[in-house]
Amino acid sequence: MCEYIGVRRQDFVFTIGFHGNAAIVDAKAKRKYGKLTTMELAELGLYRSGFASALYSGDQAEIDEFIRFYCEQTGAQAGEVADFKRLFGVDEAREVTKSIVV
Repeated sequence: MCEYIGVRRQDFVFTIGFHGNAAIVDAKAKRKYGKLTTMELAELGLYRSGFASALYSGDQAEIDEFIRFYCEQTGAQAGEVADFKRLFGVDEAREVTKSIVV
């Protein structure tokens, strides 16, 4: 499970930046896509959000399914989870205690 303190899945999935210990969340994307599953996000081409959703779940099978799908769709080579964290700019171990929805 994601280690963000006090941040819900939808906020983590649609985080676009940080201000101190606060996650800055894309309100429009959260409202439009917030209820979608990891693979529904990926199928829409929302790969960063899909990957963040998979990470938040903490389910290795879900993470692996996302990586397989992403590689099939883009022709990228499968790599380690750390490679995808760098690719998408997602880090679930950051000390975030609140969300700012903009």
